[in-house]
Amino acid sequence: MRYPFRIHRYLGILLPMSLLASAEEPEVSFRNDIMPIFSRGGCNTGSCHGHRDGRGTFKLSLWGENPRKDHKALMKGGRRVNSETPAASRILRKPTLGMKHEGKQRFTTDSPEYSLLRRWIEQGAKDDRETATQLQSLVVTPESIILSEPKRNIRLRVEATFANGEKRDVTYWSVYTLSNLVAEVDRGGTVTFLKPGETTVLVRYQDRRVSARLALVPDRPGFVWSDPVPTNYIDEHVFSKLRRLRVNPSGLCDDPTFIRRVFLDIIGRLPTAEEARSFVADPAPDKREKLVSHLLQRPEYAEFWALKWSDLLRNEEKVLDHTGVEKFHAWMRDSIAQGKGLDQFVRDLLTARGSTYKNPAANYYRSLRNPTDRSEATAQLFLGARLRCAKCHNHPFDRWTQDEYYQFAALFDGIDYKIIENKRRDKHDKNQFIGEQEVQLVKERKFKDPRTKKPPQPRLLGAGSAALDDQRDRFEQLAEWITAKDNSLFPMVQANRVWANLMGRGLVDPVDDFRPTNPSTHPDLLEALAKDFVEHGFDLRHLIRRIATSRTYQLSSEPNATNEDDGINYSRALMPRLPAEVLLDAVHTSLDRPGSFKQYKDITRAVALPGIKGTFLDGNPHHDDRFLRLFGKPPRLINSDAERLNDISLAQVFEMTSGETLSALLEMEGNRLNQLLDDELSNEEILSTLYWSTITRTPSTREQETLLPHLANPSRETRLKALQDITWALLNSKEFIFRH
Repeated sequence: MRYPFRIHRYLGILLPMSLLASAEEPEVSFRNDIMPIFSRGGCNTGSCHGHRDGRGTFKLSLWGENPRKDHKALMKGGRRVNSETPAASRILRKPTLGMKHEGKQRFTTDSPEYSLLRRWIEQGAKDDRETATQLQSLVVTPESIILSEPKRNIRLRVEATFANGEKRDVTYWSVYTLSNLVAEVDRGGTVTFLKPGETTVLVRYQDRRVSARLALVPDRPGFVWSDPVPTNYIDEHVFSKLRRLRVNPSGLCDDPTFIRRVFLDIIGRLPTAEEARSFVADPAPDKREKLVSHLLQRPEYAEFWALKWSDLLRNEEKVLDHTGVEKFHAWMRDSIAQGKGLDQFVRDLLTARGSTYKNPAANYYRSLRNPTDRSEATAQLFLGARLRCAKCHNHPFDRWTQDEYYQFAALFDGIDYKIIENKRRDKHDKNQFIGEQEVQLVKERKFKDPRTKKPPQPRLLGAGSAALDDQRDRFEQLAEWITAKDNSLFPMVQANRVWANLMGRGLVDPVDDFRPTNPSTHPDLLEALAKDFVEHGFDLRHLIRRIATSRTYQLSSEPNATNEDDGINYSRALMPRLPAEVLLDAVHTSLDRPGSFKQYKDITRAVALPGIKGTFLDGNPHHDDRFLRLFGKPPRLINSDAERLNDISLAQVFEMTSGETLSALLEMEGNRLNQLLDDELSNEEILSTLYWSTITRTPSTREQETLLPHLANPSRETRLKALQDITWALLNSKEFIFRH
């Protein structure tokens, strides 16, 4: 009896008999047997022969995306592949160090790689482009698993299915990479955890990519689940995973923390001392739910979320001009205030044309001046697809091909601009526009695929997408397709974006990078949020309310013994630094003095600023504008959530401790400190009000005992100096600068 598998003596693994030398076996396939060798050996990576310039005189296509060209490169010159003396072929001698090889040893002479390559050469070294069966799908098992100590490793199994129905174990021939350093993976697909945590294994075979999400739970023999009571389906999903991970969530945050958090997250400003004290004193059991609903109706809500969309839609003055920026911002703010469904919001953007002053949504296309910019922005914003890599080669980590890239970009050809006026100061700067424009559709098509020099056939994104109807407006079709209820990507991307804004991290992270090799931490929860969003008409208020009223959102940031190392499973509240505009407004609000912005004299809150001119385009900005730039306000040059920086730097420390903004506010006449002294309050009342106005809580007994003596001096000037010192310390505390 002949067995279909044999244990390879060198590797100690099971390999299909079809991959081992035998006169009875069919011919070796260049496409399905030889190409995976170059990937497994790392030969076609960007750091080796897959580099755009190759290495030495040998160049392969990146990640093996073009087997036809690779075959030609192998056969060129007759030295890499020597049909007369196969063993003398350079593709056998160099990787085995039979001759000098800059890439070092890739395999040995008794390896499957060597055996297959030699057999292929002996059989004529043909490219079986016409006869090779196509790879249809790739599956990795387990796709998701949680290991428990002391077990620390697991071997993945990768199976490929081909068009003829053949299923092949390609574990050995796949390429593995990890998303972080909590584990390591060998070339045979065995993952070994170095410490407890979670990781994603990216698996690549030929042109397919899949991922496996793995976790290691620490040994906690005395673990007892705390059994928190879920408020809604969000909690059920989050707590279910935490229980499997043997992680207890933190307790609920207290009322002062909640009101501060929800004010900052929903309307982008601090609660006043009066608002905070009133909320804390309210005995109503449903006061948190009522507060969330109340905030969603305040005008600051629409201003704050219009700021977020202004970032994403590149609402900046150089291309849109001052008037265009204000009108575009007002359109966003009014759309959000009116409760326009996010699907309709996006349809309005994608189908807009005409005057960028009279129809502000048309500014979406005014800032995107060519087809590739439009297609990349649309895909990333609304579908979470980062297409840019596919402009030069098939995407190395996603399913998008160059053909799909250029076909989708071709859909955005035919947009032109009627420039009614342009009052730009620098006549040589062709990227600056000051004046009204009209976005128009024209029949002339100028866009061409650089590979063929011909116009591509316009298509919706994805090889399996429906063809466009030539009799209908293609942008209407695009908008309908993106926002269709059966297009799950759109609601998931938008729900994930809202989740990230409220929770500090996306279920998919980065927020706008949806691909099979970047899975969600909670896929079922993301699907549930998307479904909920669709069922409620893409209502932004509804989704925010659903998240903010969950127990998960209201957890404390204080860790416990089981969740102190968790940063991705929402077992406790994350503590990101406040965004630039929110932080600046909080400083001004704490001292009860308005902000000042050079380009917007009538606006006193940074969150309400329509554009970025004072921060980035003014040669001599006001110090409040400089503050915004220093703390990460984006210049709005790309359509991505990732453009806003929330890092911490030494320059920011200097700005908060000795910068012009805070120093001027502390010494400004009529600020909160002067008001507190003028109101003839007791020192205890002054200190309490100052605490509630800055960090939204009452001072502790220890803090009172430490600080009250500084206010005991009868001199007003001395007391004012003491208040300035105390306020400076509060505004530089982590409690103030971070959302907790």
